[in-house]
Amino acid sequence: MAAIAGIAAANRKKQVNQMLDRMAHRGQAGRLVVQPGGVTIGIDWPEGQPQAFRLLLEQNLATDQVADGQFARAQAIGGTFALMRDPLGVAPLYYGRTAEDDLCFASEVKGLLAIEASDIQEMPPGHTYLNGVLAEYFRPALPARLEDQPPRLIASRLRRLLETAVERYASKGMEFGAWLSGGLDSSVLAALARPLIPVLHTFAAGFPGAPDLHYARMVADHIKADHHEVIVTMDEVLSALPKVIFHLESFDALLVRSSLMNYLVAREAGKYVPAAFSGEGGDELFAGYEYLKNLPVETLPEELIDITGRLHNTALQRVDRSAAAGGIIPYVAFLDPDVVLYALRIPVQLKLRGGVEKWILRQSMMGMLPDEVLNRPKAKFWQGAGVQDLLEEHAERVISDRDFEVERCLSNGWKLNTKEELLYYRAFRELFGPLEDLEWMGRTKNAPKKKAKS
Repeated sequence: MAAIAGIAAANRKKQVNQMLDRMAHRGQAGRLVVQPGGVTIGIDWPEGQPQAFRLLLEQNLATDQVADGQFARAQAIGGTFALMRDPLGVAPLYYGRTAEDDLCFASEVKGLLAIEASDIQEMPPGHTYLNGVLAEYFRPALPARLEDQPPRLIASRLRRLLETAVERYASKGMEFGAWLSGGLDSSVLAALARPLIPVLHTFAAGFPGAPDLHYARMVADHIKADHHEVIVTMDEVLSALPKVIFHLESFDALLVRSSLMNYLVAREAGKYVPAAFSGEGGDELFAGYEYLKNLPVETLPEELIDITGRLHNTALQRVDRSAAAGGIIPYVAFLDPDVVLYALRIPVQLKLRGGVEKWILRQSMMGMLPDEVLNRPKAKFWQGAGVQDLLEEHAERVISDRDFEVERCLSNGWKLNTKEELLYYRAFRELFGPLEDLEWMGRTKNAPKKKAKS
């Protein structure tokens, strides 16, 4: 993970350094700013392989390379930049215009705000940008399905692909980590990583008695991991809230709520390991959400494509910003290109089978995890961690009905859905100012609306 930034103009080192200063948490091991061919480009890199980052920048290429096929990059070409983002948006990238109307880019929006850039846009995943033209080179689509193959062969092949993906990311011979909620997805990656790593550190967070803590401990004991728990209080959560919103750059209620424990657990992980696995992507690829059970089966393939394509500015943003705050690299092995391609080919009838979500993934891990974990129903991250309705109740206490009605309509036409979202928006506005243009910000699909009074 790194911070990259640049301006398509010469002699802009001061401004590029300001941009990198604002994103310094992404890479604290070194910095280089260069001025090739009439542009200014820079990078802050994390621990490890500083020479590789230097060599790339000396070739006029700045890249935030999370893993193979998961990247954001900018290349200086003829006095401007060619921007490119990975197919699913694992690595973040934004661009805008300076006061002099020069193209500028940064890993996070706060880098662009540092120089008061305007017309800020998120670089779409699977796209390139050159000379003002966005060009799509990848879009999640439905390949030919595995209709005629028996489930046991599909499960076996899926297991092998996941093993390969985990092995590709895990660095043998060094300590490594895994965020472990005790849910199926994070448990799968931890179990597959354990044989490859001498010491696997697992990390879980939650309120006292939270279900996630129980199941995570069970998995860690089963695979013999070095397990770490972060037991939190409501005061600690509220204290962390502004920091989470600063890193997340969002006030989307479900995104902020689910990021709180990610932030706290990533901060703990950063004390022990340079990188950790995250189970993000499993729900989208294998139909893990409860609402999917209520959709007509013929619409499920397109729905899974849609929510997979939305990960870049929701769940993957949570993973990226939480990991950056903790100073670690997150590896999302479920979104390894080979795993994604194969998962999309699996018939939805094997993903939702007999009312059981992620059925084929569960089959692929038989014998690798405790039955209680293999059969655990999907729980929303904040529910499993014990957050549940605590933040919603807090917002109800501190925001009156009148204030909600007055403040919920933003100047750009957006309407905040709940008092909880207004609570987060107030913190966002305090940190970033009353921004008029928020088109770069993602919002969760089907987010809950204000509850009707009984």
